[in-house]
Amino acid sequence: MRTSLCCTYRSVWQGATGPPVALGPPRRRYQFTLRTDQTCWEISLPDQPAPDPALDRDRLAAAVEAGNIPTLLMVLAHLTGDDRWLDDPYRPTRTRGLGEHDDGGLTAEAQAEVRAAAADAITAWHAGRPAGLPEPGEAQLQVMMSTCMGEPVPPEYASMMMVEMGFLRPPDQTTPRTGAGTAAVRGGPDDPAPASHDEFTVAIIGAGVAGLIAAVRLREAGIPFVVLEKNDDVGGTWLENRYPGAGVDTPSYIYSFSFYQRAWTSHYGKRDEVFRYVRDMADHYRLRDSISFGCEVTSAAFDDRTQHWTVRYTRTDGTTTTLTANAVITAVGLHNRPKVPNLPGLDSFSGPLFHTARWPADLDLGGRRVAVVGTGASAMQVVPAVADQVGHLTVFQRSPQWVAPAENYFTAFSPDVHWLMNHVPFYYQWYRFRLAWTFNDRNHAAFQKDPDWPHPERSLNRINDGHRRFFADYLRDQLAGRDDLIEKCLPDYPPFGKRILLDNGWYAALRRDDVTLVTEPVAGITATGVRTAGGDDHPADVIVLSTGFEQQRFLYPMQITGRAGADLRSVWEDDDARAYLGITTPGFPNLFMTYGPNTNPGGGSTIFILECQVHYIVQALQLMLDRGLAAIDCRREPFDDYNVRVDEAHSTMIWTHPGMDTYYRNSRGRVVTNMPWRVVDYWHMTRTVDLDDYTATPRSQASRSRNIPGTVVPIVH
Repeated sequence: MRTSLCCTYRSVWQGATGPPVALGPPRRRYQFTLRTDQTCWEISLPDQPAPDPALDRDRLAAAVEAGNIPTLLMVLAHLTGDDRWLDDPYRPTRTRGLGEHDDGGLTAEAQAEVRAAAADAITAWHAGRPAGLPEPGEAQLQVMMSTCMGEPVPPEYASMMMVEMGFLRPPDQTTPRTGAGTAAVRGGPDDPAPASHDEFTVAIIGAGVAGLIAAVRLREAGIPFVVLEKNDDVGGTWLENRYPGAGVDTPSYIYSFSFYQRAWTSHYGKRDEVFRYVRDMADHYRLRDSISFGCEVTSAAFDDRTQHWTVRYTRTDGTTTTLTANAVITAVGLHNRPKVPNLPGLDSFSGPLFHTARWPADLDLGGRRVAVVGTGASAMQVVPAVADQVGHLTVFQRSPQWVAPAENYFTAFSPDVHWLMNHVPFYYQWYRFRLAWTFNDRNHAAFQKDPDWPHPERSLNRINDGHRRFFADYLRDQLAGRDDLIEKCLPDYPPFGKRILLDNGWYAALRRDDVTLVTEPVAGITATGVRTAGGDDHPADVIVLSTGFEQQRFLYPMQITGRAGADLRSVWEDDDARAYLGITTPGFPNLFMTYGPNTNPGGGSTIFILECQVHYIVQALQLMLDRGLAAIDCRREPFDDYNVRVDEAHSTMIWTHPGMDTYYRNSRGRVVTNMPWRVVDYWHMTRTVDLDDYTATPRSQASRSRNIPGTVVPIVH
């Protein structure tokens, strides 16, 4: 079957509806309508403000004074179409560290000229003058990106950012290759009759970030679905993790859905605001009507006769129920099941003892002796947040972490920044791009081993060694005068070997007289505190376990059974999960994973990766409906080839360095969580489904049953 494609383009004016996600005037939403023989997609692209002839010029001038200069330069290039804003003396310098580089490195005179010209151009646009460069081509966009960042941005980013920033692009790059894969169909005609959407049901396991993205995109595609969620609300990890100081360590404006904006309060969203954001998105898209809460999935089994999955789940009242579905999407996250260490005497402690993900709502730490076991991401947020409350804090560190400065970690966004986001065309897209580049692929070169590097024990290459010097200098500056802490806190492994953590007051907390950092291994728990390997007892009234999650045991503890009774836990040998693109595994047809093996990004926003995966999954499901397919099962050859490439790439990267222990690796030392690719590489990999990668079974080959398809669970609220 060949794909016939037409593409229409329209703009839709929309007023403010739903929760107050964005401020300001009505905005224009651009949409593609893409049609194949049996399919129509509507793809919503990023919003643009609507022109307002009555714009307050004084308000504009005040807001522009607070604007980010590199971002304003891109706005100028769009609105005027004048290339001079992309050249000296206006070209920004390269950003150092993770800061926003608001002045762009320009002289005060050049900054003033940029701000004045931006105010004039924005005023003219609101008065009705069209943008001089509304939709740059890929070559022009690459020039703009490189200028904006003050360093070369590779050309492969242009096609990705054409989509992510909302510019038009050739339609054949966004449509599935439906002409491929006919040789892989198991029996039946090459073009079986398309299936009705009403005869097809998808079960989504989990109503966290990934599950909600899948729900939104399935609803847009018109594919029926039901979401099974073990908790009593949406949010996943943001519902469960309520410990003091919890929040994102990725900037708020990139830890965001591409299709749902928010006027963020601070540069790094804290737990309550992130949870509200996720909850508001679910309410905005009316997803709760399709979610069954209090339903924990325990198993899913594929029936090779009917080509359907039977999903078994337990309700909060203990009753067990099943449903059948044509396909299953797992959206259970990576940081989902707390890992509690098997320490002697764990049950003997006389006071509260709990994992950070199970923080008691009514816990009062005032004046109490608190022990925190672990110094990972959660501990680094907890310790500064409670240091002022407790009587004494003892922190038990297994290994030190590299910590990056984050001067705006607690900084609130000014009303001026929100005003720019909501009234200035192109500002939001370019502001997000700058954050994405800084926190994502910009650092990828620092992850690569240089075989000729003379100091492999401390760093990987020249760039990585530069990061080491920067982080080490920062550590020594923050802990000046405390040689004991410098010795304990300075890692001996290369930067990025573990997750880089942001300094939210960590070093300042360690310097306190009422905080003790212990580096001797924890040997056990007593009735009155923590005992270390040397036999020292550290008294505590409360013990907090900041000991991570079962990240290596994907989909744990669910039992997943595929073709011929294959048990996924056994296939993966418990902690050695592998999947094609991190999404699908041979022998388990129509089972699609989000946040699967080797898809944890080395930096930046996980939400972006999840949106890539959901794009691929929904496209695959749409192909099944178009082609009249009952099942698609990843072929062994592309699966093996992909995982060989994953392991080969990791063999020359930071996470296989022997100098540290990390949850990125399993018990055999294989990297199972992290993605070796750049974000842009993975975006391209997941952009188009190739049916040649799958063995497909036509619906005509599947046995029918009155109970199948579409045995949908009643929604429980």
